Amino acid sequence: MAVITFSREMGTGAYHIAEEVAKRLKYTFVDGARIGAIASKYGLTTDMLQMVDEKPPSYITVEDRKRAAALNSVELILLDFARKGNVILYGRGGQDLLKECRNVLRLRFIADFEERAERFAEREWIDPDLAKSMIRRSDHQRGGFIHFYFDRDWHDPLGYDLVFNTSRMSEEAIVECIVAAAKDHRLKEADKGATELIDNTILMKKIETALLNSADLDYRPFTIEVAKGKVNLSGYLASEQEKREAIRIAGSVKGVKSVQEDIQVVNYKAYKDRS
Repeated sequence: MAVITFSREMGTGAYHIAEEVAKRLKYTFVDGARIGAIASKYGLTTDMLQMVDEKPPSYITVEDRKRAAALNSVELILLDFARKGNVILYGRGGQDLLKECRNVLRLRFIADFEERAERFAEREWIDPDLAKSMIRRSDHQRGGFIHFYFDRDWHDPLGYDLVFNTSRMSEEAIVECIVAAAKDHRLKEADKGATELIDNTILMKKIETALLNSADLDYRPFTIEVAKGKVNLSGYLASEQEKREAIRIAGSVKGVKSVQEDIQVVNYKAYKDRS
């Protein structure tokens, strides 16, 4: 049930490489189009998906929390596909979402900026200066997404198993290299423990989404740890009532067997008034 993740700079040609690898290995290719096709099953509208996809989340206002919950839904789509295995997850932080799983082949695609801009301009039939502007924005946005959501430098090579410079290597050579790497016996050997890790992450994301969607909580990010249905919930809330509600919400999520908590009650309003 190996999983391959693609992290790419815009204009590297990674998309076509991912398509070719999926064909060669007969893997399911999960890109933006496939996510969009099933988004409604996860409660995501097209507009909300476009608003949150590969963009840094925030938790400040109720609307921000709705966006963060929608982003969790995108991740649940990726996790459900990963659990089935034999899949390529294209972008969207897959390498970090599944960082604890040892059966994941994490790929990174880079290229010379000028070459990326030229490729993108030719592909989209746009002015080269506009292509450069769009690439800079895309790089900034995707890098910000990884930094904010996973606290990692998008460019750090230690976050990947293989880094390909498409300015220097041919597409054919890259595809052959990926296909060979995907058949590494160590990926197959790691399959056994991966399902449980993914199941824990899925349940954690469902709990987090339920907390984000609650109108009865002045939400602040929680630390949620899950192991075989047992949940440890910690964080800060403004009242005992909110604390009880958070515990109730976590316990009501399907698959949760028990909830332990270390939630601290802090009167933020009183603190603000004294400051």
